Order: sequence, then C-alpha cells, then structure tokens
Amino acid sequence: MEEELLRQALNPTFLFSWKGVRHSDEKNYHCHDYLEIAYIISGEGQYRIDGKLMDVKEGDLLLLGAGTYHEAVVNHPENPAVEFFVGVTDVQFADMEANRIMWPSDSPVYHTSGELKLRLNKLCASMEAEQEITQPGRYDMLRSYVIQLLVLIVREYCSKKQGIHPKKIHKQYSFESVSRKYIVEKIMDYFEDHYEEKISLDQIAENMYLSPFYISKIFKAETGDTPIRYLINVRLEKALEILKEDRELSIQEVSARVGYDDAYHFSKLFKKHFGISPSAVRKEADGT
Repeated sequence: MEEELLRQALNPTFLFSWKGVRHSDEKNYHCHDYLEIAYIISGEGQYRIDGKLMDVKEGDLLLLGAGTYHEAVVNHPENPAVEFFVGVTDVQFADMEANRIMWPSDSPVYHTSGELKLRLNKLCASMEAEQEITQPGRYDMLRSYVIQLLVLIVREYCSKKQGIHPKKIHKQYSFESVSRKYIVEKIMDYFEDHYEEKISLDQIAENMYLSPFYISKIFKAETGDTPIRYLINVRLEKALEILKEDRELSIQEVSARVGYDDAYHFSKLFKKHFGISPSAVRKEADGT
C-alpha cells in the first residue's frame, strides 16, 4: 500500500519553506493551488480551515491541500505558535487529488508524537539551516528534505489506516522523553561551547526553532533549573577554573572571559554562588 501511494508522489517541485512565530491573526482567509504543509514546532493557536475552527498545538501537522481555505488565529498570545511551513507542488498520491493529502480521519490536522515528532523537528531544523546558506545545490538539498517529509507522511498515513499494534504504544511514548532530553542536551552543549558570548533565552529559542516559553518549561522539567540559571552556573564554574589556572588575568579579564562586561556584577554572582569573592580565590591560589 505504501509503495502504491508513493508511486507518483516523489517527484515534487519545492516552492518555499518558512519559519516564524505567530503573533497576530492572519487577515486573509485564503487558499492555494499548491500543497502547504504546516508544522507547529511549539506553542498553540487556532486555524480556521474550510469554515471549521480547529485548535492546534506543539506537534500538530497541518496538510493544507490545493483549494483548502485557511487562516491562522492567535488565541494564546502568551504562548504563541512557532510554525514551520513548506510549499510544494506536483504532488500526486495514488487515489488522491493532485496536491492534496488527507489523513484517514479526513481531518487536515494530525497530532504527531514519538519518533515522528522527533524526526519532523530535525527536518525543520535542517531545512531552515539549508535555507540560510548559499551553497551550490541548495534547492536540491531542500527538495530532498521535502521528499523525506512526504515519505514520513505516507508512512504515518499507512500505519494509521492499517492500525498500530498495541505493543508499539509504549515505544511511541518513550520517544517523547527522548525528544525533550535531546533538546535540553543540545542547549547544555551550547552553553558549554558559547558561555563566553552574549546569550539570551530568545536567541536560544530562535537557534532551536522553539519558543522561549517551551524551552524554559522543558529545561526546568529535565534539570530542575531554568536555562539562564544553568548558564550562570556554567560561567561561574569556568571562572573558578580560570582564576586558579591563569593567575596573570585581572578580575575584569576573567569576568569578560565568561561573558560578563561588568566585573562588579560578576563578583556579586560569584560570591553568592561560592561564598567567597573572586579576589579571595585568587589570593588562596597564590598562597597569600
């Protein structure tokens, strides 16, 4: 069944990809003559699709086929949807209209989880990264990602139409925690590699194609600490190492080495964390 569905679908024309945060309602209730695939990376909102208002949230995949009228609505401005869109044409699945895909439920919105959600997140990140560079073959690389996306959709379509064995349910849920752990580990790695730079939660969120709200939520759930507090701890531990190992540097220079322009602010944070000032640590290291 899967091979039959894919028979004519895998020669698509890639049109565009776009990622953004939905801060306001769309003003235009519209449709396209191509297939638009929207994926909710994080946050939540609503879509009016062919006259029906539908809630959407993190992990939802929207298949807005040719001729499908739609518009986005913001109903949770404190947790706006971060969306990734792909436009593609010349898609023809067996027994389906051109540039249209419908889930077995006949709904254009499908909530993903587990491995599928993880792979969609990675695909979106890969496409966004490829879109930003000007290397030869960029279009072909983006088109290859679109083909992967279509294959994932077909596989999910087939698994839902044929039914999933109950024993696979637990395995699917286990991927949810793996996905969260993966994201948190990537953030921690980023802190370790860039602690000396200016870092904000908004910047982290943009780099990872997620919302600041979602990052704070999962980071606290996985580590018991906020991202910024964790970053401060990383910086202070690095500062302690530098103070002991490189005694030629001034406190101001050590402060700058770990991302702080204000040495006074750095010293206050350091003393609060370790119970001793940077200058006192330096004196201990010097044996004075």
